[in-house]
Amino acid sequence: MQFPTLETERLMLTEITEQDTDRFFALLQREDVTYYYGMDRLMEKEEALEMIRAFRVVFEFMRGMRWGIRLRGEEELIGTIGLNQLQLRSKKTEVGYELHPDYWRQGLMEEALSAVLAYAFDELGLYRVGATTYPANTGSNRLLKKMGFTEEGRLRGYLHQRGESHDALVFSLLAPEWQMQQRGN
Repeated sequence: MQFPTLETERLMLTEITEQDTDRFFALLQREDVTYYYGMDRLMEKEEALEMIRAFRVVFEFMRGMRWGIRLRGEEELIGTIGLNQLQLRSKKTEVGYELHPDYWRQGLMEEALSAVLAYAFDELGLYRVGATTYPANTGSNRLLKKMGFTEEGRLRGYLHQRGESHDALVFSLLAPEWQMQQRGN
C-alpha cells in the first residue's frame, strides 16, 4: 500500500523518510517540543533514524501512520502528526502530533489535524479517534476541544517522562460527531 499524501491550504502531509532524519532529530531533541510528548527528548541522531524506520514498519502492518508536516512548496519538516495504535477491525486509533515552536499559534496544527481526521473517518472508516494529553498542555487540550473532541477523564500516573509518572487526560471524537461537524461547515 502506498503511503497517503494529504494536502491542506497551507500544508503537505507526507511520509517521513530517512532523508528527514536530521530535521526530525532537530525537532525531537528540543525540550520545548517534547515536554508534553510522553517520551524524553532524543539525545542521538540514531534514535531519530530508528523511529523513522519504525514508522514505516508500523505503516506496512497498518498499525499506524505518521505524516511529516511541511509547508506547501517546501521540503523542510516542521512537525509530525500521526495515527497511533491503529486498529482497523475495531475502528479506532489515537492521534498524536508535535510542531516546531517557530510555527506555533498559526493554526497549522488545526489544519493538519483536520486533514488527518477526515482521512481517519472518511477514508479508513474509523469510528473513534482518541487523544491522550498532559493536563498542563493547554494548547493541545484547547485544540482538541475546538476540533470537537470530548474530554473523557483523567488517567492517573499514565505517562512516564523526565523520570517521573504524570497524569493524562483522555479525549475522543466519534464518527457521528465528526460527520455532524462537517455538515455544519
